[in-house]
Amino acid sequence: MDASRNPEYLRKTAEAVTEFKDAFKAFMELHTETKDAGFGRGLLPAAVARDGVSPEELQAAADRVARAAGRASAAPGLTQMYIGVTGFPKPVDPIATWKTVITPKPLLEPSDVLDSAEQILGRLEALTDKAEAELPPTTGVEAMHPTIWGAARKLWLDGHFRLAVQSAAETLISQLKTRTGLANMDATNVYEKVFNAKSPVLTWPGDPTDRTVSSMQNGLSKYAPGLNMTVRNTATHAASDEMTAQQALERLAALSLLAHWIDECEGPI
Repeated sequence: MDASRNPEYLRKTAEAVTEFKDAFKAFMELHTETKDAGFGRGLLPAAVARDGVSPEELQAAADRVARAAGRASAAPGLTQMYIGVTGFPKPVDPIATWKTVITPKPLLEPSDVLDSAEQILGRLEALTDKAEAELPPTTGVEAMHPTIWGAARKLWLDGHFRLAVQSAAETLISQLKTRTGLANMDATNVYEKVFNAKSPVLTWPGDPTDRTVSSMQNGLSKYAPGLNMTVRNTATHAASDEMTAQQALERLAALSLLAHWIDECEGPI
């Protein structure tokens, strides 16, 4: 899953980082920073427990930060937010190493942890904006048939565009098979039988002698099986060929149109 393209996941990650930041600030309220200690600075912990704070209270606060750090653990990787530390061989994950502020020779200062959390939140906001901009146009999604977008949505948000089209097409034919009782036929044959121009299972509403009604009935007899062969079959069989977002959106729109037309047809419900 390409999480950096999923707005919902990015927002939840930002919520986890905010929870971590708040928990860390509460933890630090039980401590005193040693930045003014002078001699020994750099060897001493960056913060020590305040007088009168019980071990149980410290442990509860530390547990809260640790749990929040776990929930937010993906954030530095998503945002590429790491801190270079002198004498340390590689950049430091500011969320994973939060507890070093209370250990001798701390890797980070409390301000490093909090500043990094703010930068991570800013970068997550930017990633969310970018991911939302890459989603299908809002008006198009809202107008798309719920069967089609419902089947495609999660895969689309994860960047699996071909699979999104395949899932939508499979869901549509599955519902049509259930409606018409043609469960044992393959997809193209179902569409050919359902919209057969001479004896259709589903009919376009209105007087069959009306030119518009006749045109829709004849058109569906060609459009539905043709769409299945060109969209469903190619999305299913060409497993190694990924689609672009635009290619997938056009195919989903075609499926959505067919789904709306099927809803308008008269016949088995």
